Amino acid sequence: MYGKFQQHLQTELAAIEEAGLYKKERNIVSPQSAEITLEDGSKALNFCANNYLGLADNPRLIEAAKKAMDSKGYGMSSVRFICGTQDKHKELEKAVSDFFHTDDTILYAACFDANGGVFEPLFTAEDAIISDSLNHASIIDGVRLCKAQRFRYANADMADLERCLQEAQSCRFRIIATDGVFSMDGNVAPIDKICDLAEKYDALVMVDESHSAGVVGATGRGVAEQFDCYGRIDIFTGTLGKAFGGAVGGFTTGRKEIIDMLRQRSRPYLFSNSLPPMIVAAGLETFKILSESNELHDRQQENVKYFRDKMMAAGFDIKPTQSAICAVMLYDARLSQEFAARMAEEGIFVTGFYYPVVPKGEARIRVQLSAAHTRAHLDKAIEAFIKVGRELNVIK
Repeated sequence: MYGKFQQHLQTELAAIEEAGLYKKERNIVSPQSAEITLEDGSKALNFCANNYLGLADNPRLIEAAKKAMDSKGYGMSSVRFICGTQDKHKELEKAVSDFFHTDDTILYAACFDANGGVFEPLFTAEDAIISDSLNHASIIDGVRLCKAQRFRYANADMADLERCLQEAQSCRFRIIATDGVFSMDGNVAPIDKICDLAEKYDALVMVDESHSAGVVGATGRGVAEQFDCYGRIDIFTGTLGKAFGGAVGGFTTGRKEIIDMLRQRSRPYLFSNSLPPMIVAAGLETFKILSESNELHDRQQENVKYFRDKMMAAGFDIKPTQSAICAVMLYDARLSQEFAARMAEEGIFVTGFYYPVVPKGEARIRVQLSAAHTRAHLDKAIEAFIKVGRELNVIK
């Protein structure tokens, strides 16, 4: 049987490559940082990692991870409720709760698991999930695993959200689910307005903070801080794999009873090994660093403003952003791939995104700014963008 299936796959893969849409991986031999080393020994500036606060190679996190392996071991070999919980897991859950001003937190292997495991234990066919159209794939998959009725509203469109809430009034419970920052456009969900509508129509609110935590808000504490909505959001999900150290691990944090129920019934939590001690220890060190100073957050925000202002002055079409994500719009899928390849030749790593990751005709280069980027890094990237942009007739 595989012969026929193999031929089918080969044909599909050839078509993807012919269309210029084949994804190729870049092999890095150095730690993740603003500047990275490749297999051939060459260097590149990395503008496509989620390393928003530049902590992926932070010496304090590395040392904390090493010490944890010495004192707590390498792995847990168990799920949490059997024998997979150490004191450090509970300490990290408290640190996350303190950071987001919530009652309690539950840890997962990744935020994909957190989103995959948050809806099904809480809602049934009597209930409704109302989801933003640009929500992350993990939220979409989590909704699919739940029997609740599904409603979708246009991205950050409050009139459309209100329509969905009105249609869902016959349901027992309603929950609005949204990304805090939408990963492809970089825009921030209007959480204050979402909370207003949730209170008007008696709905819960859930926010995925993966791209907003550490970035959005005066001290990087996410959308609740940005919009002064502490106490109005019921569930946050997030990751340790972006601003908070760039490794693995996810979490759901929020109301006490919600977290209690997830511990009892959330399948990715119940049936996955608990996080390794070294990841937990490094996560704890991250929150210590963020409690000591706002320096990394401030530097990252300065870098975003500098880069965006210079790129717009050069004539590039940049999506409005309040986050660490700058979408350089090219609209054509093949052009986005060619542009990214030419940037790599200039020693700048960026990634072209196209359908189905973004809507058809909305291809772009997504640039992600980090606190680890220096002004010299930013200037080199901008110069490369201008050079390639002119060569490919994107700008004059």
